Amino acid sequence: MIKINENYLKLPGSYLFSEIAGRIRKYNENNPELDLIRLGIGDVTRPLAPSVVEALHRAVDDEAAAESFHGYGPEAGYEFLRSKISEEHYGRLGVKIAVDEIFVGDGAKSDTGNIGDIFAADSTVAVCDPVYPVYVDTNAMAGRAGNYRQADGRWSRLTYLPCTAENNFVPELPSTDEAAPELIYLCFPNNPTGSVITREQLGLWVDYARKNGSIILYDAAYEAYITEDLPHSIFEIEGARECAIEFCSFSKLAGFTGIRLGYTVIPRELKVDGTSLNSLWSRRQSTKFNGASYLTQRAGEAVFSVQGQKEVRETIAYYQANARTIYSGLSKLGWQVYGAVNAPYIWLKTPDNMGSWEFFDYLLEHAGIAGTPGSGFGPCGEGYFRLTAFGTAEKTEEAVARITTLVR
Repeated sequence: MIKINENYLKLPGSYLFSEIAGRIRKYNENNPELDLIRLGIGDVTRPLAPSVVEALHRAVDDEAAAESFHGYGPEAGYEFLRSKISEEHYGRLGVKIAVDEIFVGDGAKSDTGNIGDIFAADSTVAVCDPVYPVYVDTNAMAGRAGNYRQADGRWSRLTYLPCTAENNFVPELPSTDEAAPELIYLCFPNNPTGSVITREQLGLWVDYARKNGSIILYDAAYEAYITEDLPHSIFEIEGARECAIEFCSFSKLAGFTGIRLGYTVIPRELKVDGTSLNSLWSRRQSTKFNGASYLTQRAGEAVFSVQGQKEVRETIAYYQANARTIYSGLSKLGWQVYGAVNAPYIWLKTPDNMGSWEFFDYLLEHAGIAGTPGSGFGPCGEGYFRLTAFGTAEKTEEAVARITTLVR
């Protein structure tokens, strides 16, 4: 008799952003004449950089000629892109990462979820709360979250690291009285709160992981938005090569949400019981993944050219200006607002003690603005709300104006 993976039946009815999309569809059906402003899902709106577009065109031309045609590529990525990442990105940070420690994929979302394939099904996992839902849901799919969800929405076998205004949305180390989690997800600059972690704080986590034999799964998808003197990579921290895996993305760096590209870094010396995790991930990828397309990787290579870097920095500055617009406008209303300085997200305390989904519906119905309810990211997100800076400048300014008018 065929059996299904019952872990899927324990998940919430829908993925957070699918639920949001459903409510937006209903709103549009009931209000077809109104102009909805979308500041919810972190999708970009600016076009690809000219250097990237030119590289895509050249790559298409390559595929049109027999002598330059590319079929299956290396599962871990083409040398031309991996060397650029090693030299241009990590080299700029003063970090030495070898080409064979870089695995090119189709986005950080996929890799942060799939990385669990190389760990035991009963591995213990710690996540921040609030948290990017993919970390929790993919571990629940694998059976690591336990057999039930508690009344507050937490999975029974996950360790939750509360991130609140009191700790500046940076989790504290687990108590020494508790067994250390084997896998620890950290994301900085953080999604959804926009918070950041200092070198000293990250150093404490690295020391903790090394002492307890834990692995840190570090999501650095938003490192390009850092404006202050903060670590862009966990590998800037001494000892991290012995305890960390890093995930990076081209989605927010260069607007690749539609063409998909990212990469994962696993140092060669990172081992569990003498087994190389670099080798295990290589085995996993070569079996389950045929690599990102040649076209996409040529586009990624162009991002690291001198002109490409100039162009993507201009786009990032555009979104950073949007973040400042939202932060400033809502702060003037007397609201508690966080993030925006080193991240493209604005995290705000809902006014008048409104619930997160209550505020979502209120903002949608009365201002025609779609955001993301904080409770969708975890119990500690209840009473908070996330807005993104990825809209156009004009729509961002209009959204602030609508909210201001609504409040006043």
